[in-house]
Amino acid sequence: MLRSRDKAHEQALLKGRQELAKLEPYETAYRAGCDYHAEGDAGQFAVPFFGADYGVSFPDVAVLRDDGAQPDVTTRLLIVHYLIQADGTRPADSWIAFRELPDGMVYDPAFQGRSTLRLKQEYGMNPQGFTAAAEALGGERLEFGDVSFMFRLLPRLCMAVILHVGDEEFGPAVNMLFDASAGHYLPTEDLAVLGGLLASRLLKAA
Repeated sequence: MLRSRDKAHEQALLKGRQELAKLEPYETAYRAGCDYHAEGDAGQFAVPFFGADYGVSFPDVAVLRDDGAQPDVTTRLLIVHYLIQADGTRPADSWIAFRELPDGMVYDPAFQGRSTLRLKQEYGMNPQGFTAAAEALGGERLEFGDVSFMFRLLPRLCMAVILHVGDEEFGPAVNMLFDASAGHYLPTEDLAVLGGLLASRLLKAA
C-alpha cells in the first residue's frame, strides 16, 4: 500500500508524464541541457541526476536508470518536472537561500528540517566527515565557510552546502544554497525535496 506522500507523487507523476508528452522533444532537451535521441516517432532523453544516468522515453515518458531499473517515484517525478520546467536560462553563478525562491518562505521551515538541521547534527563538529561525504558524492570545493561544496544535481541545476564549524563561542551551522536560476528548472516545492535528498545522501555517505 502506497504511503500518502508516495500516492501524491504518483498522481503528480501521471500529470507530469501527460504534460511532457505534449512538448517538442528536441526543444525540451535543449532547454534542459540534456541529449535526446530518436528512432522514428519514439525517442529518449538522457538525463544525469545525482551522478547517475537516467533515460526518459518519449512520448510514453517512462523513467529508467541506465541499468534498466525503475527508480523510486520521487526521482522519476523530479526528472520529469525538470524536463517540463527547464527554460534554458543560463546559470546565474550566484547563490540564493531557499527562502529567496518563489514562495520559499512558505516551505522554508520544512526545508530546513529535512536538510540543514540534519546535516548540522551529523557534521557540525565533524568537517572531516562532511568533506569525505561530499567528495564521495562528487562535490566540487567552494571557498565559503569552513568547508563548502557545490553539487551538480541536474544538467543545469546546482546546489551548494556550506559548513561553519562550531567553537566555544558559537554553535555550528549549515547553509544550503541554490544557484539563483534554480526556479527556472524546478518548482520551489520540488527544490525542497531535492535539498532533502541531497542531505540524505550526504548522511548516508557518512
